[in-house]
Amino acid sequence: MTDAEAYDRGFAQLSSHTVGPLLTRAHAARLLDVGCGTGVVTAAALALGAEVTAVDADPVMLELIARRHPYATIRRAALPELPFRDEEFDAVVGNYVINHVPDTAETLKELHRVLRPGGTVALTWWKADEMTATNVFADAIEAAGVSYAPPPRPFTANDTPARFTALLAGAGFEGAAVETVRWRHQVDLSAWWTNIVQAGGARFAVISRQLPETAERIKAHYARLAAPYARRGFPVCAHLAYATRAADSPAHAAG
Repeated sequence: MTDAEAYDRGFAQLSSHTVGPLLTRAHAARLLDVGCGTGVVTAAALALGAEVTAVDADPVMLELIARRHPYATIRRAALPELPFRDEEFDAVVGNYVINHVPDTAETLKELHRVLRPGGTVALTWWKADEMTATNVFADAIEAAGVSYAPPPRPFTANDTPARFTALLAGAGFEGAAVETVRWRHQVDLSAWWTNIVQAGGARFAVISRQLPETAERIKAHYARLAAPYARRGFPVCAHLAYATRAADSPAHAAG
């Protein structure tokens, strides 16, 4: 499991840059936040007056979000299966969760199922080759000579705007579009190292499993590779897709 507090100080702050655009596309009265993490989307949606249901697979994340946001409904679930009735929500949002699901097409069908006709889905994912803020860790691991096979990414086959909009249409959505969002993530480089390594997760837990001298070697390469971004921040790019469930569209059954 992820260290939720470290995740909140690191990844969650990075992902918060797209919360505003996400909710601009999918703000609604009854909102489902899938892959809620530590709650950056949930907090913003509650502030806008939405009735929020937040879902995540990690119980440590859910404990933190429940403590911080007692007015949200918290449920544990792992996509592509959700424990909700058909057409239960006015909007469904997911901030950097669709790139982690095992089956993109089935997940989109499930999001379509729980969304009311006329409701909106909005989802973000990283543009992998412009994700400097985390790629610098992978580059440091490689530079240190550590043998490392990163976990497979099933989403890679679906991560282009054209492919993803086609999947949305196939799941029963209409009016699908994708925006590209770029920004610079300004952060203290030492704190960024600490929070990403402590958070662990599938990609970077490998660092904390190394012998101390190996971890220090990776850290030295990280410091060298990250140094050019100390003043202006890491350049980062993400995609934001949104679409509407057709007013007369039947629910898709997942599976």
